[in-house]
Amino acid sequence: MIRIITFDLDDTLWDVSEVMVKANQALYQWLHRHAPEFTARYQIEDFDRLREQIVQEHPEWAHSVTAIRLGVLRKGLSASGYHGDSLEELIKQAFACLLKARNQVTFFQHAIEMIQELHPHYQLGALSNGNADIEQVGLGDFFDFGLNADQVGTAKPDPLMFNQMLELTGAKPNQVIHVGDHPEHDVQGAQRAGLYSLWVNLNNAAWPGGEPPTLEVQCLSEIPAAISAFSSNLSR
Repeated sequence: MIRIITFDLDDTLWDVSEVMVKANQALYQWLHRHAPEFTARYQIEDFDRLREQIVQEHPEWAHSVTAIRLGVLRKGLSASGYHGDSLEELIKQAFACLLKARNQVTFFQHAIEMIQELHPHYQLGALSNGNADIEQVGLGDFFDFGLNADQVGTAKPDPLMFNQMLELTGAKPNQVIHVGDHPEHDVQGAQRAGLYSLWVNLNNAAWPGGEPPTLEVQCLSEIPAAISAFSSNLSR
């Protein structure tokens, strides 16, 4: 019987590319007001170039979107002439601006209704490689916990995040189903940890290969019925 449903967030419950376009715009506008030497030196498109440089210089940060973004800000602001205490304060405030915008998401159709339907029957949680905050995005009333790659120290599909969730909840792997859009990070990651998996395939793509997911849906509204039927079958 399924006790716990864990969700990936980005591109499972909302379009993260749309979110990050707006977040980068908000950050760049903030920097233009508060660190004009940065925007005199860099265009908004340079965030990607700076990110690539940071990942090359610090491969140990590859799992952490937060560490990478802080590194981008430090590198760009330092190169723009900001140093010392003023640099540290700019990094702190700029990152706060980014996080605020990053957590202003537009949920996919049926996402909230689906979560509201599941909430009375299962323990819900988030397992994310990103740094969205379940409270700030509006899921705090429905989700019982959230883990991300920054907290865990490694990203899905590494099984560590799934294993920490099992320790946190006291659940057995066969009592959990993980819901996500990514065949490797979510489906294969859950499989490696012994969990059931539900592939959110909103684009009706072909399965890329390997062990298929336990369940698959093309619309978020299908999730409650699919999990209920699967859980009932396990109990027989």
